[in-house]
Amino acid sequence: MTNTFRFKADDEPGRLAALRRYGILDSAPEEDFDDIVALVKSIFSIQYAAVTLVDADRQWIKAAAGLEPQQCAREDSFCTYTIRSSEPLSVNSTSTDPRFMHNPFVTGEAHIRCYLGAPLMTPDGYNIGALCVFGTEPRAFTDSDKEILINFARVVVSQIELRQAANRDSLTGAMTRRNFENQMDDILSANLPASLILLDIDHFKTVNDTFGHPAGDLALKEVVNCLMKCIRRGDCIGRLGGEEFGILLPQATGDTAMIMADRLRTTVMAKRLAALDHRSITISLGVAERGGREPAEDWVKRADLALYQAKETGRNKAVQMSRQVASV
Repeated sequence: MTNTFRFKADDEPGRLAALRRYGILDSAPEEDFDDIVALVKSIFSIQYAAVTLVDADRQWIKAAAGLEPQQCAREDSFCTYTIRSSEPLSVNSTSTDPRFMHNPFVTGEAHIRCYLGAPLMTPDGYNIGALCVFGTEPRAFTDSDKEILINFARVVVSQIELRQAANRDSLTGAMTRRNFENQMDDILSANLPASLILLDIDHFKTVNDTFGHPAGDLALKEVVNCLMKCIRRGDCIGRLGGEEFGILLPQATGDTAMIMADRLRTTVMAKRLAALDHRSITISLGVAERGGREPAEDWVKRADLALYQAKETGRNKAVQMSRQVASV
């Protein structure tokens, strides 16, 4: 049985945001996914099987059996049709199907003649890619074939969810420090503009001493929920220490990040936390726009210096550090 009742068919921005939240695009090969496609290929006795992820303008292959993983333009992808529905896509003869008869993978050297794909639907209803099998001879796929592939697609999604859970802080749901730093490295490797916000919850030791550590943990969760509601799609939050968090804002200038930082500060301050008998707490924030090709440690150092200045000058404020401070 498919999940038609919760399938979100017409929310491409939401679908892309869901895909990016998993942090799986362009990741290294992983044995768990390789094993799934190898088993599926064997069960179907077919030339090829793959786990694909459909990005804005490309299809990227996470795992493949029978071919080398690669990417192609989204417009040439069979799976871009698969993700449009909650049902599997079955193409018994590509050379006679008007949607695919002129596709380069049909007319070209690959000589694809049949395809069966099941969408990879996330728990919140977004199809981020497909599990598919395809071959060089026409084939009439049965209802049983479709059901088998659907079940394996669910296994793939479960594996993606487990992979994400390993990259998330178990208490707050924010990224782990390692995963957050990997996101920063991706920004640096691609030489993309971005800004970084580091923030601390003010006087958090006093919170724990007054209300106890269980209440402090609940307060952390509530604060992170506030932060997540404020940030943009594509931004990410990581827990870097006990009560210290980082927020990475791709394509954001320092001025844009300062506007975001003040929004975060005022939102948290206005929130009455149930865990603290409906009292409020404050945060201090340090902002640094990425400067040229500076190393990650210099970028973090500037944001950390800005955070230190915010705390030293009264807390409950945001401070931006200029690029020149990297050499201090």
